[in-house]
Amino acid sequence: MPAELRRHVLELYQAVDREVAAAGPACIASGRCCRFKEYGHVLFISNLEADVLLASAPPFEQPVSADFCPFQKENLCAAREPRPLGCRVYYCDPNYQETGNRITEKYLHRLKELAQENGVDWRYAPLHNFLNAANREPPATDARSMDRRTTLPLAPGR
Repeated sequence: MPAELRRHVLELYQAVDREVAAAGPACIASGRCCRFKEYGHVLFISNLEADVLLASAPPFEQPVSADFCPFQKENLCAAREPRPLGCRVYYCDPNYQETGNRITEKYLHRLKELAQENGVDWRYAPLHNFLNAANREPPATDARSMDRRTTLPLAPGR
């Protein structure tokens, strides 16, 4: 990923964090957000987010299943700084759900715009797809090499 694009994604994350903080959702540090199968959800991320995550996250065991996040350690995130949009916005707080959905859609749209502006194909898939693909392919270093990577299926409506 080009440095300029990475900077834009990180700036977007800062804006997300400010908006989420302003909404004030409660977090009880239960770790439910990372135990996907147990709590009936799937973490979808974009290829832009995957590149940022994989460049900075700690090592993880392969293969990765769809059941839980490999970065969860003792109910805490070991990849907190490069964590993707879904992790930044998701909270179990029932009073926050509508706000969280609105924030997600707003910034997901901005991520798509960043991809388009930078000539990067948009891919949106479950976290484990990107993590498992990372071991099968050499890391992308620029937009041209990213375009040669395997395209992952898009989520409906994304």
